[in-house]
Amino acid sequence: MTLILGLESSCDETAAAIVSADRRILAHQLLGQEAAHRPFGGVVPEIAARAHVEALAPLVEAALDEAGVALGDVDAIAATAGPGLIGGVMVGLVTGKALALAAGKPLVAVNHLEGHALSPRLADPTLDFPYLLLLVSGGHCQLLLVGGVGRYRRLATTIDDAAGEAFDKVAKILQLGFPGGPAVEQAARGGNPHRVPLPRPLVGSGEPHFSFAGLKSAVLPGADGRHDVADLAASFQQAVVDCLIDRTRRALARIDGAGVTALVVAGGVAANGAIRGALENLAATHGL
Repeated sequence: MTLILGLESSCDETAAAIVSADRRILAHQLLGQEAAHRPFGGVVPEIAARAHVEALAPLVEAALDEAGVALGDVDAIAATAGPGLIGGVMVGLVTGKALALAAGKPLVAVNHLEGHALSPRLADPTLDFPYLLLLVSGGHCQLLLVGGVGRYRRLATTIDDAAGEAFDKVAKILQLGFPGGPAVEQAARGGNPHRVPLPRPLVGSGEPHFSFAGLKSAVLPGADGRHDVADLAASFQQAVVDCLIDRTRRALARIDGAGVTALVVAGGVAANGAIRGALENLAATHGL
């Protein structure tokens, strides 16, 4: 049985895992940094990098213990090699190189976005290629046709900000706290999503690209007390949902006949319940 030790440190969470060749997660250790970054209202790259340095070795030891194996038992070591916050990426990658050299094992450098594209197959072993992936995170917003390992066709990307970036900035504008995405979602539960008129950038356009900079900026004038914060949060979240659904629908129409088996969403913003629910409805209408 092939065993891989995986390391992830591309943003503000440190992770180590042991995964088998048949896609079973034998161990998973994760440490977040929310408390360290909360006073600044966002992730501070230098603080994140230092925290990765402190956390990674203990997490590796814990993952090996959880899986009941020694470093010498793994067949390869994988580490995120970018894109991401360069300081954090360097910590994980250099640690992976050192462990690989010490154990005499090969090092696998993993593209962060490719990890997002393929990780759903760890969560759902029945997921088959090809599938349409909506990758929506703090730094990226893309639509990809995933045909297999190493086989990706990018259909769309953001022309300015990512959706996660917009959530974080709107949380800061509305003084909702950190992390921004969950804070906006929580505030939106008590608001009217149709109360505040906000733009839907690129909705209806021919190319399925994304744009969130204008939407993010449009929230700013309403934060002067004229609108209820919950209504603003709900209206912003609904605008993001509308953009994502319109763009994903456009991409599905473009690849009609490609034999896709599923619509998949990955990335941090995929945790948003309103977005997931809307995507489930969209998938259902296409028999996916």
